[in-house]
Amino acid sequence: MKQLVTKTIQAVCVGLIMIFGLSCGSGQSDSKETAKELKGSISVSGAFALYPMASKWAEEFQKLHPGVSINISAGGAGKGMADVLAGMVDLAMFSRGVNQEEIKKGAWFIAVARDAVLPTISAKNPMYADLQKKGMTQQQFTDIFISGKITNWKQVYGTGKASKINVYNRSDACGAAEMWAKYLGGAQEDLLGVGVFGDPGIASAVKSDASGIGFNNLNYAYDVTSRKKYDGMEVIPIDINNNGIIDSTEQVYSSLDDLMKAIRDGVYPCPPARDLYFISKGKPQNEIVLAFLNWVMTEGQKYVDEAGYVQLKEDHIQSELKKLE
Repeated sequence: MKQLVTKTIQAVCVGLIMIFGLSCGSGQSDSKETAKELKGSISVSGAFALYPMASKWAEEFQKLHPGVSINISAGGAGKGMADVLAGMVDLAMFSRGVNQEEIKKGAWFIAVARDAVLPTISAKNPMYADLQKKGMTQQQFTDIFISGKITNWKQVYGTGKASKINVYNRSDACGAAEMWAKYLGGAQEDLLGVGVFGDPGIASAVKSDASGIGFNNLNYAYDVTSRKKYDGMEVIPIDINNNGIIDSTEQVYSSLDDLMKAIRDGVYPCPPARDLYFISKGKPQNEIVLAFLNWVMTEGQKYVDEAGYVQLKEDHIQSELKKLE
């Protein structure tokens, strides 16, 4: 009987050792599977509007996947679309709605964040105080940027010096110009002004010209670190209700966070607020691209506010994620 008990105990011990060994073996296998990192590269080009956000996402994704290289270049939404449809890049950064002609050519798109285009001036503008107090209406912006009815600063309020308004426009095909023009009832080709390439270019031109006016994407007017407007840069408040004064509900420009909330809550008009997209030619098939986009729409969303963008609403995120299934 004693021998039988001893043999039974030995058998149980052997069984436990085998189970433990299998468990350890399984863990080693999982570890090896985990170690099978994604390897390859993703190429991205396009909108200046999405460039800072895309760069942040790329930086964080590459930390998680050191075997992946993400190369990003900004050249305007139009260039991004042309590049991706020609197969020159994997993804395009895009900052306006995708039209039917682009969809017919194979453009597949996913909304990833939200921002806005802002009317900008130099902090040295002699009418700065009045502009901050009274703002400008949609019609006044239209008369400056499209019809040309307003050509000097005195015409805005009927006071001050009749100094010429120097209008700055984007020379590259871009979502910012398209959305600003759409807000004013036109298209990019309707916009007047001196053409300047890129968001950094138009920001620099406006800051250095006391009589200048232009438009910039959110991240080129506000510093994401200080959450304040860049030195020398100011934003013209939009008089949404056309009552000739910026009411408390329209005073949303003192900080990046205040303006982001206004965009999120629909206080700032849409357009020029808009969704931002990644575009590919057809639904992505590359596992690295799919992994990156899935990460952007899940874990990557925690970087959106930090980077100075507005996160999509949860139901919108979920509907976009379904496009990746």
